[in-house]
Parts: sequence; C-alpha cells; structure tokens
Amino acid sequence: MLLLSGLILLNPAQAAEVQTGIDPEAQLPYWELRNPEMSLRLVQRVPDQTRAFFQARGFTNDNAELIAQSCVFQTVFKNTSHETSPSPLEYNLHEWTVLFANQAHKMKLREDWKPEWVQREVPIAAQLAFEWALYPTWQVYQPGDYNWGMSIFNLRPGSVFDLEVVWKQSGKKHTAMIKDIKCAEDTYVAPQGAE
Repeated sequence: MLLLSGLILLNPAQAAEVQTGIDPEAQLPYWELRNPEMSLRLVQRVPDQTRAFFQARGFTNDNAELIAQSCVFQTVFKNTSHETSPSPLEYNLHEWTVLFANQAHKMKLREDWKPEWVQREVPIAAQLAFEWALYPTWQVYQPGDYNWGMSIFNLRPGSVFDLEVVWKQSGKKHTAMIKDIKCAEDTYVAPQGAE
C-alpha cells in the first residue's frame, strides 16, 4: 500500500514528495520525504517495541516506559545525490520543528535526555546504549551515505503532528513539511511469526 500524500516545492528545479504506506520489514506505517537527492523515512515504533528494547539494555520498567510513551520513530535518512548530481547532505535536528495542537516545539534529542538519565541514576551502560540507539543530532552525509536510529518526538501515543524538516544540500538550505504523522497507539502488536 503506497499513498501519495503531498507535493512540496523546494525550488523551481526540484520537488519533494511525501509518501505514506506500510513498511515491508516493520509492518507498520511510514512517512517518507523524497526528492532526487535525498530520502527521509520515519517508521512507527509501537511502545511495546521500545519498552522491550530499552528494558533489554538495562533500563528499569519506569525509565523504559518514559521513552515508550514519548512517540518514537525509526528514522532512515539517505543522501541519494550520487544518482543525480553528487552533493554532501548536512542536517541538524535542532533546526527541525514539531507542530502539534497549534504549537511548535523541538524533538527530544540525546542532549535533552542526558540530564534526565543522570538524575534518575540510569546506569552508564544503559545511557550509552540509549545514546547509540538514537538518531544522531547532527551529521554530514557524502553522496550514497545514510544512517538510521530512533527519533523521539515527545508526544503521547496516538498523537498526530506535522514535522518541518531542514537540511543543506547542493549549496542551498531546504525546508519541507511532512504532514499528519501519527505516533503509534499504545496497543499490543504480536511479533512477526508469533502465533
């Protein structure tokens, strides 16, 4: 299932599409922003996945629950310009804006969580696992490079929000909006292959 949900003009020579559908591996909804030079895919993670992932890495039930209730997505960002006109891609998540209930706020990044984990006395090994699991705050991708990780939008399960994405490529700053992204509901989903 693939739905075209919008067309966003970046500049006269280039347009970005936002597509939605069901990710074939995760079997969960995704939202993807794509143009000839880049693609950004956000795939829902159900709270149960997030709970289990972080409990297995040394987080207490309460601390894993805090993350699980914060709207987590698997994020995959690719520089696909090697197929068109090669150019580095740079982003900084501090520039991205979450729009929810007529208010704008920022994503909850690694740096935002760190003092909370220190205050809650989360073991250092668990803090490191958390930091490595999250999508990097800032990076530059050369043509053909990509990365993935978890992004946290600091919203309740089931919330619907828009995301303003900002990146630099081909000597220009680009801005695009992904609309109507939905945080996964907090319902049980059986693992693939489970009876």
